[in-house]
Amino acid sequence: MGRVTEVATTISHEEILDWIRRFAADIEAQRAELVRLDTAIGDGDHGTNMDRGMHKALEKLEAAEGADIGATLKAVGMALISSVGGAAGPLYGTLFLQMGSTTTGAGTLDVAGWADALEAGVKGVQARGKAEPGDKTMVDALLPALEALRRAQAEGADPAQAARRSAAAAEEGMKATIPMEARKGRASYLGPRSIGHQDPGATSAYLLLSSAAETFASS
Repeated sequence: MGRVTEVATTISHEEILDWIRRFAADIEAQRAELVRLDTAIGDGDHGTNMDRGMHKALEKLEAAEGADIGATLKAVGMALISSVGGAAGPLYGTLFLQMGSTTTGAGTLDVAGWADALEAGVKGVQARGKAEPGDKTMVDALLPALEALRRAQAEGADPAQAARRSAAAAEEGMKATIPMEARKGRASYLGPRSIGHQDPGATSAYLLLSSAAETFASS
């Protein structure tokens, strides 16, 4: 008989750390593309700001101790708020802080726990930025990702499957921002001229979910 591969049913603290490291690496790799996207409809600094913020987050995590997922996510949030300019710092900072508040004291997360954390983060982003679906923001990638994650949870998917489906939905949401007219942020000043450009915030949000999918699949 062949060897049976055991499927992981939980996400460990080490995997959360690996996810954050991978997200930082993906942001760095896509920095120029994020700058290009933001130059078309914004300040042109989204890639630079996010790259700086994630480097600061990694520095904080190197000095951190313990295996509390909530504390780790909060540390990332605080690093982003303190080092990222523009709207991205408060929004991504809030995302991670809210995810951290939901997971305080946890050493592992099952799919339900991961979905609860993401839901808290997305709600925090919406409350902070006042963005709704169709406004051409990161919410247009985050909400479909959350919905796909909840469906995967209901169907009994393992963390790797659930994260993969969540990332695929985020990618669709990201691409769906191209024909939208921006209704929030600096891009909204362009009115109809914002149509035809992919939103940089939705793009970095997709990277957030795709890096999670890659991390959980390889663990």
